Amino acid sequence: MTGARRERRENRGPSAAPANRRALIAAAREVFGEQGFDAPLSAVAKRAGVGQGSLYRHFPDRVSLALAAFDDNMGEIEELAARPGVTLQALLARITEQTIESVAFVDIVYAGADDPRLDAVTARLRVALAEPLRAARKAGTVRRSLRTSDVELAIGMMASLVAKSPPADRERTAKACWSLLDRVLRP
Repeated sequence: MTGARRERRENRGPSAAPANRRALIAAAREVFGEQGFDAPLSAVAKRAGVGQGSLYRHFPDRVSLALAAFDDNMGEIEELAARPGVTLQALLARITEQTIESVAFVDIVYAGADDPRLDAVTARLRVALAEPLRAARKAGTVRRSLRTSDVELAIGMMASLVAKSPPADRERTAKACWSLLDRVLRP
């Protein structure tokens, strides 16, 4: 080696595990948010400042990491949906904000056709949508025939368009998408 000597980081052993896990989750939110669900896991490890071995010790696969990274998002949706009087519009607005912030969040809801862990996230979303949708049908703000699966499809359509948009255009794309979808969802 010529010139400057490379600094080696000290291996703190097992005591670093909780901090490494938190760093990996934070990095995954950022990297998945920027690059989508299929972002290289090596980019997550690098951003977290840990080796790939550490990443795989905490998260044996992409789905495990994504679920940890976005569990807070799903929890926030469930918490909002549980508030008395929350409207379907308010819930969809928050889901849209989360999608704009991180294109990968909705990707993980729809990505795992054969993974029961992702099916569980989809089931959580359905439960969160159920009461606000029932109230919206009763209030006449959406079609009475509208089903949870219809709302899920609308969310997926919006999310796929937002994910394909440059970050600067995501909010505008989401608004345009909902403007169009509202014509179909409303009575």
